[in-house]
Amino acid sequence: MKHTQLKPFPKDFFWGGSTSAYQIEGAWNEDGKGPSVIDMGNHVEGVTDFKVTSNHYHMYKEDVALLAEMGFKAYRFSIAWTRIYPQGAGEVNPKGLAFYDSLINELIKHGIEPIVTMYHFDLPYALEEQGGWSNRATIDAFEQYAKTLYENYGDRVKYWLTINEQNMLILHPGSLGTLDTTMIDPQKTLYQQNHHMLVAQAKAMVLCHEMLPGAKIGPAPNIGVIYPASSRPEDTLAADNYAAIRNWLYLDMAVYGRYNHIAWSYLEEKGYTPVIEDGDMDILAQGNPDFIAFNYYTSQTVGESLNDGNDFSHTGDQHEIVGEPGAYRGSVNPNLQKTEFGWEIDPVGFRSTLRQIYSRYNLPLIVTENGLGAFDKLEEGDVVNDPYRIEFFNKHIEQIQLAITDGVDVFGFCPWSAIDLVSTHQGSSKRYGFIYVDREEFDIKELRRIRKQSFYWYQKLIETNGEVR
Repeated sequence: MKHTQLKPFPKDFFWGGSTSAYQIEGAWNEDGKGPSVIDMGNHVEGVTDFKVTSNHYHMYKEDVALLAEMGFKAYRFSIAWTRIYPQGAGEVNPKGLAFYDSLINELIKHGIEPIVTMYHFDLPYALEEQGGWSNRATIDAFEQYAKTLYENYGDRVKYWLTINEQNMLILHPGSLGTLDTTMIDPQKTLYQQNHHMLVAQAKAMVLCHEMLPGAKIGPAPNIGVIYPASSRPEDTLAADNYAAIRNWLYLDMAVYGRYNHIAWSYLEEKGYTPVIEDGDMDILAQGNPDFIAFNYYTSQTVGESLNDGNDFSHTGDQHEIVGEPGAYRGSVNPNLQKTEFGWEIDPVGFRSTLRQIYSRYNLPLIVTENGLGAFDKLEEGDVVNDPYRIEFFNKHIEQIQLAITDGVDVFGFCPWSAIDLVSTHQGSSKRYGFIYVDREEFDIKELRRIRKQSFYWYQKLIETNGEVR
């Protein structure tokens, strides 16, 4: 649809940025923090681990001051479960509670709205040793963890996110280096874990509404429009299959408390259906999120499965493969450019994704990740020119405004990432931030913070509420 005049961004729009605890904090074993599955996982050879990262744990005041200088209205970050409960459950860690208390206070002092993700991939290792999400006791541990967060921060935190990219944990379990390779029936086990996570999420949402009636809470999956590889009806059907399995299973459950029928038929066909205990569906039906947060980096394209052994295709990330024999065949989109890491760039698909989510669920939306990873270069005089990132964001922000003009209720944009951090596969060399962190893979130097070209661009954009791009 062509619009002759675009609607402005809402006056109280949450311009901000996002990070996650394990990728930015460092201090992996300090002040009583217990190990997570990330800390104990298998890291990609040749890149740094997550022990120091950007040292945000010790430099958070400097970092928050820079976010405030940029004009951030909101900051989406995650809490490390093992800083609060080193063993995942049991005794709480006072120093962990104190750190996030100070961080939240620092954000509020600078007029920045804290948006808290409760779980961003870093399951406590002690729980993993007891079966992780395969063990229903982890549901109870997550509920207790959520209760502790609400008790300690609920007077100041008004926006909560439950689980970051749960769908990626299930669809691409090997990409984090935390997959249990001893599983006898991996896919069936993963979908049982998925069910337990969905129940845990619903319990956390119910508890939030009970304890914090003035707060809002929502899920945070990775959602992207799925294109058919051609206009062949079989390819369109395949795209419907993949959209249901990748996107709608997670949001249908969060919003409606039920399994998407296409996704469920897939689970039945493959023998992956989870054990659903008495009361589970009642709990799931009570979740009722107040909004939907989602991460968008790219669209995906699939075609009809030919069951010929060639249904799998890389997404551009060597650790993430798309394809499911009998359901859909991974493909590429020849109409899209790619990043230097092979990810397809699709701003228009961003608009389509926003429209699809809002049309299905009619809930306010906030974008909690979107960004461009690149090998940024520090030049003489502490200059970092990243016009490619500015161009990427310009095109995507334009599509948000078009979606708003289409009638979609979007209340925030928190791209990845606020500050350079350690990327999951490419370490510290693959940079996403508006702020450069001066370190290399195995030389942390002084971790100086340096404003990139995109820092000043985003500062102006926020100042004008998206009018000047």
